[in-house]
Amino acid sequence: MLGVKRLYFLLPDVDTARRIVDELLLAHVPYEHIHVLARRNTPLEALPEAGVAQKTDLVPAIERGLAVGGSVGALAGLVALVFPPAGVVAAGGAILFGALGGAGFGAWVSAMVGVSVPNSRLERFAEAIEQGMLLMMVDVPKDRVEEFEDLIRQHHPEVDIEGTEPTIPAFP
Repeated sequence: MLGVKRLYFLLPDVDTARRIVDELLLAHVPYEHIHVLARRNTPLEALPEAGVAQKTDLVPAIERGLAVGGSVGALAGLVALVFPPAGVVAAGGAILFGALGGAGFGAWVSAMVGVSVPNSRLERFAEAIEQGMLLMMVDVPKDRVEEFEDLIRQHHPEVDIEGTEPTIPAFP
């Protein structure tokens, strides 16, 4: 699904969340594109609970690790070309393998850190969640954002529509 945006809704209770999930499913939003985050010990029953990718900074950390690790690895490959170790002939593959190795290592290390850090994009909702509200995150095609916001507005005036996130990585 290309061109996806994440919608944020603050919901007053589990019953409202259940009704909205049913409406979204009827509107052909896949179940795995709906994520609900609530205060600890809130029984979500059959609601699609937010996973590690939504609760933590895992995805942004991996993105940073890929970029930094790939850059450092490519630089190390260039250094190996300019100053080859004694008796070793380094070819252009050193840059490629350095970049790939560095990107892989950087992504792995960053993922280990990112999974232990709360999602910085959700900080603005922390107080509302602590007061008992539920945060629903829905990934929808960008050309249907207004359609889903209007659907929620019309059927659930008690819900606070908190806007969208501009881009969603393809893999969470």
